Amino acid sequence: MILKGAEAARFFAKPDAAKAGLLIFGADTMRVALRRQEVIAALIGPEGEAEMRLTRMAAADLRRDPAMLMDAIKAQGFFPGPRVAFVEDAGDAHAPVIAAALKDWKAGDAQIVVTAGSLTAKSALRKVFEPAPHAVCIGLYDDPPSREEIEDTLRRAGLYAIDPSAMTDLTALARALDPGDFRQTVEKISLYKHGDATPLSSADVAAMAPTTVEAEVDEVLHAAAEHRADQIAPLMRRLEGQGVQPVALCIAALRHFRTLHAAASHPGGAAEGIARMRPPVFGPRRDRMLRQAQGWGMHRLEQALGLLVETDLTLRSATRAPQMAVMERAMIRLAMMRR
Repeated sequence: MILKGAEAARFFAKPDAAKAGLLIFGADTMRVALRRQEVIAALIGPEGEAEMRLTRMAAADLRRDPAMLMDAIKAQGFFPGPRVAFVEDAGDAHAPVIAAALKDWKAGDAQIVVTAGSLTAKSALRKVFEPAPHAVCIGLYDDPPSREEIEDTLRRAGLYAIDPSAMTDLTALARALDPGDFRQTVEKISLYKHGDATPLSSADVAAMAPTTVEAEVDEVLHAAAEHRADQIAPLMRRLEGQGVQPVALCIAALRHFRTLHAAASHPGGAAEGIARMRPPVFGPRRDRMLRQAQGWGMHRLEQALGLLVETDLTLRSATRAPQMAVMERAMIRLAMMRR
């Protein structure tokens, strides 16, 4: 039996105890591991592993000792309750052993959970699970998570009251991050909101979302984009004292102004352009960059990008001019590019 989409998500959350086995496969090992952890916890409960109702076996060990799986399925544990025999990183070579175990499975035996990497449509392992009415086969691909999956992750973290703007940011974050990173971010947001009954806001998401640019670098870029030339020199001194390299600052400025240019030149308008950014822009920073894009306009931003590209070439050349001074001059020129 093949399950996809919402049906697969519901099965992971509440697996059918009458099914003999489950195959989870996919190229993203983290995505497969998270789903495997979820379904095993749903089958045997939080204390199942401590009560020795979970038997783990590596695929390499199973290949050396094919009887290992059958022994794990039929063995009776000391503690009562459902049991799971878990085979990790299986391949087509293990298909005959797993097929024999599924064939001999009876009610009361341990359920079989198998994980694998990428499997083609003609995979022998998939052929064991897909046609079997008492087994389930679920493939995990790099498709972005659905709204239902995101909401389920939030509920598990104890987040129920969420502003619509925050939900939009979380959806964009789920599409930009790996599943494991997204889950860790949600857990961090949950700890951040612990004891706070107010709805989760866009600013909360922005505060907890992973960032790629240091706050000081971000601030000097905003100063240049918002024409605050008088604030650039003090900010540049702070960055220089922290060891930020001029080339790295120039790359960050190019990234920032390319984002503004992409938003300003979007056919649907700057607001839609900002909303479609990858990686996404969150919370107050998104609103701030939207105002910058609208204030500059596409053509003036093209001039700004030209200045930054010229500065980048100068920094990488054999010039004897102080590099931080060259970068500071470029930032001041950007700040003085008024409409």
